[in-house]
Amino acid sequence: MHRAGVVGCRNIGIHHGLGFGGLDNARLVAGCDLSEERLSEFGDRCKEVSTDIACYSDHRELLQQEQLDILTVATSDHLHADIVVNAAEAGVKGIFCEKPLATNLADADRMIAACERNGTLLSVDHVRRFQPVWLHAKNLIVDQGAIGPVQYVIGTLSGERSMLFRNGTHTIDAMCWFAGADPTFVGGELETGYEDYSQYRGDGGHVPASEPGAYCFLGFANGVRGFYIGGSKATPLPKQRLEVVGTTGRLVSDSDERITILRGDEEEVIEMPLGEHSAITRGVHELVHALAAGDPSISPGRAGLTVVEVIIGILESQQRGHAPVPIPVPRQDLT
Repeated sequence: MHRAGVVGCRNIGIHHGLGFGGLDNARLVAGCDLSEERLSEFGDRCKEVSTDIACYSDHRELLQQEQLDILTVATSDHLHADIVVNAAEAGVKGIFCEKPLATNLADADRMIAACERNGTLLSVDHVRRFQPVWLHAKNLIVDQGAIGPVQYVIGTLSGERSMLFRNGTHTIDAMCWFAGADPTFVGGELETGYEDYSQYRGDGGHVPASEPGAYCFLGFANGVRGFYIGGSKATPLPKQRLEVVGTTGRLVSDSDERITILRGDEEEVIEMPLGEHSAITRGVHELVHALAAGDPSISPGRAGLTVVEVIIGILESQQRGHAPVPIPVPRQDLT
């Protein structure tokens, strides 16, 4: 039986904790948060999956006392790194980390290095990779050539929370996933009013004004091109939209339950209800099952690192007059 804990017990962390429900090989044993009030609520809300949850205010004490096999990290966006590194060094076997993986490349690099050095399975909560309709679209439509070889991918993020780090990470990850290759360069532009935004200055993803919207052009190693339209924050919903264009058709969706396949005058709609499990629960279950089977995660840490590369590349491109920035971003050249 895997012993599991959660660090960061706000609402998302509660969903992490509830994600251990229905598993016969993992049990939630601990939660950690700086706020006693949030810890109390976490314990109350997660009683349905565990009635014996130890509470901690320091993640290092949690790691030392509980000998965890699995840790989920649901803290603010810019606070993931130390927790993930310390967990890997403490012998945790699997980590489910909220997105974005990190808010700078130095943190992302040391998180990946610590997990790979210690044989820790790292999964990132990019939710589309866990949803049935998106798995169907990727594995049984795009990868099977049902719309022909992919030519370009368009990802759109709209609404008042069109924040590059907080929500753009989902759209950019989906674009990279469906492109089918690693990005090799990015050229970007930030939302008007954020021209001098050269490094993360957010508040953990809470206030939209703390992060810019952005736009970018992506090149991938297989020749696919990507167009990311992430704002401005005055744009109307739907929040996220993805279009994957091949040589014989296109896949379009702005829903986690429905995709549309267009081939000439033919239109095919595929609907897959989410069912009883949330995306976070699916992500937690996927990590536990992958750990048990010795398989890689479908949302691996290195894919999370790629998204951070793109985001930082957009900031760098803005500072260089929108010139293309190579990916991986040369660390020594960061402004």
